[in-house]
Amino acid sequence: MNFDFRHVRGFITLAEELHFGRAAQRLNMTQPGLSRLIGELERHVKVPLFRRTTRTVDLTEAGKVFLAQCRIGIDHFERAVAQARRTAGGELGTVRVGYMDFAINGRLPEFIRAFARHRPEVRLELFFLSTQQQHAALLADRIDVGFMIGAFDSEHVENYAFDTDRYVALLPITHPLSNVRNLRLADFANEPFVLGSGENWGAYRSNLFDICHHLGFHPNIVQEASSSEGIFGLVAAGTGVSVYAGCVRNLQRRGIVIRDLDDVRQPIPTCAAWLKPVQSPSVEIFIRVLTSVWG
Repeated sequence: MNFDFRHVRGFITLAEELHFGRAAQRLNMTQPGLSRLIGELERHVKVPLFRRTTRTVDLTEAGKVFLAQCRIGIDHFERAVAQARRTAGGELGTVRVGYMDFAINGRLPEFIRAFARHRPEVRLELFFLSTQQQHAALLADRIDVGFMIGAFDSEHVENYAFDTDRYVALLPITHPLSNVRNLRLADFANEPFVLGSGENWGAYRSNLFDICHHLGFHPNIVQEASSSEGIFGLVAAGTGVSVYAGCVRNLQRRGIVIRDLDDVRQPIPTCAAWLKPVQSPSVEIFIRVLTSVWG
């Protein structure tokens, strides 16, 4: 016979009352039923847990040790129940978040801070991934929500317009146009360009190339970098000019001049995307805060 929660509950109640009648009343059972329950427990444990006389009931030394451990076990069980309920309600859990450069240099940190205040016990795991990598990670269930360039066009995915930004020019501080306030992208048709690599910046490059083609030229790319830091460093070194998102103004960069582009009206959209239907309560809370509470 394996003892179960009934036996533990009966044992703790009797240990607190040290009286079969009062303990049975608290447990809403008969005194003989409680006596059988304790007998089954002692046979399973294979040691006496109580000393019984016609007048008194007392814990043995083994019973005292058993009581302390049972209380620890009950405490863990109750905590497990509470945490299970909180997890089901979205108060506890983990949300895996993918992000790219423009999101983390833009409004995403502000939202993360707001969400942490709203749900401090939901853990966020952040993964730096390009837009293309986020597409694959979402479909493979490696991330729960991705912050990427543009909407993810898939029947399995829900999108939310999270942020928009403007295209800006990045010039070395020594560039002849660095002192000109009103610039156009067309002004750089014959300039050497520094851009993010196709492997990591494919979605952004595709949008930018469409704009350049509309203006009648294709960028002369002389150097590529895998990261924003690499782009900034190459521009500062005078390797070429670049086109980036306006969130670059949130960063401190030496040796670079940032200028708006008057002939580019298209925005750079940052979308949040997630698989539907949402299965995790904590992810559901994250999305609800993102789309309804924050902003």
